[in-house]
Amino acid sequence: MRQDINQIESLNKVSEIELSYRSKVKASERPTIKGSEDAHKIFMKYWDYNKIELVEQFSAMFLNRANKVLGIYQMSTEGLTGTVADPRLLFAAALKISAISIINPFRRCIIITAY
Repeated sequence: MRQDINQIESLNKVSEIELSYRSKVKASERPTIKGSEDAHKIFMKYWDYNKIELVEQFSAMFLNRANKVLGIYQMSTEGLTGTVADPRLLFAAALKISAISIINPFRRCIIITAY
């Protein structure tokens, strides 16, 4: 009997997971990506110029279905010759904001995934 009570009590000890995203930009004011030049201009606006030729950085841009920019995620800044971008963090961020597309400025703005 006591074991059953302990099992029931242990069911109440579960961590709650909360996913949230708060945009500072109205949907009507989000820029639209029509091509790689648009993406490049936006990335360069948010890039850290003090580090651009010093260390490797990895950022990703998230788009909605209308190719409107939902946000830019600065994933990592590391050494002189490379940086690690954990795909779990990338996709967790994309899922968090309900992104349809992810743009990586490296590899000539290839869209990593899109529906």
